[in-house]
Amino acid sequence: MSPSTNARRPAALLASISLAALLSACATVGPDFEQPAAPATGAYAMAGDAAPVEARLDAAGAASGPWWTALGSPTLDAVVRQALADSPTLAEADATLRQARSALALARGEAGPQADLNGGFNRQRANLQAFGFTGFGDVQLSNPTFSLYSVGGGISYDLDIFGGERRKLEGAAARLEAQARRTDAAYLSLTANVALQAVTIATLQAQIDAVEGMIADDEANVELVRKANALGGSTRTAKVAAETQLEADRALLPPLRGELSAARHALAVLVGKAPADWAAPEFKLAEMGLSSEIPVTLPSELVRKRPDILAAESDLHAATADIGVATADLYPKIGLSASIAQGSLKPDDLFSYDATGWNIGAGLTAPLFNGGALKARRQQAREAAAIASARYQQTVLTAFGQVADAMSALAADDEAITAQQRVSEQAEEHLRLAKLAFQNGGGGFLEVLDAQRSSHNAQSALARAEGQRLADAVRLFAATGADWRQASASAD
Repeated sequence: MSPSTNARRPAALLASISLAALLSACATVGPDFEQPAAPATGAYAMAGDAAPVEARLDAAGAASGPWWTALGSPTLDAVVRQALADSPTLAEADATLRQARSALALARGEAGPQADLNGGFNRQRANLQAFGFTGFGDVQLSNPTFSLYSVGGGISYDLDIFGGERRKLEGAAARLEAQARRTDAAYLSLTANVALQAVTIATLQAQIDAVEGMIADDEANVELVRKANALGGSTRTAKVAAETQLEADRALLPPLRGELSAARHALAVLVGKAPADWAAPEFKLAEMGLSSEIPVTLPSELVRKRPDILAAESDLHAATADIGVATADLYPKIGLSASIAQGSLKPDDLFSYDATGWNIGAGLTAPLFNGGALKARRQQAREAAAIASARYQQTVLTAFGQVADAMSALAADDEAITAQQRVSEQAEEHLRLAKLAFQNGGGGFLEVLDAQRSSHNAQSALARAEGQRLADAVRLFAATGADWRQASASAD
């Protein structure tokens, strides 16, 4: 081999790689992904549904940022930020997202040229007698021992003339996008659950306060009847009635306190703490309230915003790319390879021209007979894409249903609060009149007890209704894919 031939080796290798790049753009088999069209419907509510006061349909959608600040509670804001920082659920979601990024990087690496470098040192002893060399005359030959030094490398590249590798990359990128959207959904779900537990705690505390107020009044009534009975101005029936009312109201506290403890423990877990290592703050219902209307995105915008819908769309994209991968397996594959090796008995001669060996080649493989397995695999990929399409459509329908449910619930909450406020006002007036009549001798003590109980029950029911409205507002924020990212970024 002449030096000029040796000089042409890099040029030949470069030409092979250039040819590979040209051939790799020949074709990409399989269907191209098309984003599902936005729904034509322009509303969520069914005919006859009432519209909530707190929500309005807005094509611009909800403002980005920490949606939970609309509840007006700095305490809630602090707890949500702590949950965003410490929740193991989010740590798992973030780690899964990083894993998906690594999977995409792996797919990219496997699709590109593969280069390897090797080197070695071997100490060998040749067995000449095995080849029939025993000596010359009386001179016996001994088996020589020698060292062999080698270094070299190789490169290979699949031309991907039908785009199977490109479809694999497309699928890996879509799966990464799907996981990113699931991570968004995990953040949204966590913030919504924290807010719901905070509202639950505030509502239960308001109910406990109302019951404790009832108990305080009951104790005052028992004391009043006791004194009146001692003076002969009260009957034993009134005393028994007052004591019965006291014990009945005391029996209301343990279940409420048990529910409150469970809600506080659940909040600790959401924040990423053991209940024994963290104390939930005191949330007050009076300190919470919607500071403004809740802007609800149009259905056509919701499908481009809500994380679980976007994840389902990316899953469909990945399944569509898998059809291309399976289709490409039905066609031939062409690969290029090149290698160079240096070998010598002496280290000083290792990189000399005479110690050089090289090889450039191309290979073709094509499916011949596989019992229909490759076609079955392509059909399997097509069915998987059909499943992903149906799952996407169901995810969209479920989202629309959740928004409609939350809006209807808020409308019912508005009506319930308005009605309960009237009940509470009437109960307060009834209690005032009953007390006035009793003080003037025109009414009995049992009437006062009944009016008092009705008033406290109305207050407790009003607290439940107000808490339910806040909880339904949180559900509406979550159903419309409220943005959490600005708050997360500012917390970092």
